Amino acid sequence: MKFSEAQVKEIVALKESLIEQISKHQEGIEMLEKNITVLDLFLKGSSFTKASQLEIKKEEVMPEIIEKVMPEIIEKPVENSIPIKRVNDGKIIAKAFVTPDQVSIVLDNEIAVNADTPPFKSFFLDRIIGEMKKKDTVEVESGKIQKESVIDYIINKNGVNIREIIIKNYRQKERVNELISTAGWSLTRMLENVNK
Repeated sequence: MKFSEAQVKEIVALKESLIEQISKHQEGIEMLEKNITVLDLFLKGSSFTKASQLEIKKEEVMPEIIEKVMPEIIEKPVENSIPIKRVNDGKIIAKAFVTPDQVSIVLDNEIAVNADTPPFKSFFLDRIIGEMKKKDTVEVESGKIQKESVIDYIINKNGVNIREIIIKNYRQKERVNELISTAGWSLTRMLENVNK
């Protein structure tokens, strides 16, 4: 069976993508092993009871301890990464990492856009997240959710350029899809405006 040049290119790209994913998974496993070592050291130093004899469930203790003891060694879970592609050519410009508490959108290192580049603030922050925030505020007022559960965001920058957008308390799966798709659209338009 003979493949066309385009098919061969696609197969090569797929192979490279798989190799990259394997590498990231290996890094993730190494990081998890380091976290376990840190936790063991923490437990040894704080208790005479062996960790294996503790009756507390791991899932109840692990996140808090990891965050408080060694926040700098935690990595985002690779298996939850979703590529965000540029609308016009499909190039990956960011990756979204989804956890039960937040969506973290990490921009590719080659992407240089700042928070003042339209339509980031007017569309993504004010219209998309802003509307979700308004709905959450109404739910707080009616007693359906706590004030701490209202959607919010943090923008991490490197100098003036956006590196990561963290959206906390998204609460609904439908919101994840909307946040990721509108982030892709917004970033595409921002790159067009920067390159004008």
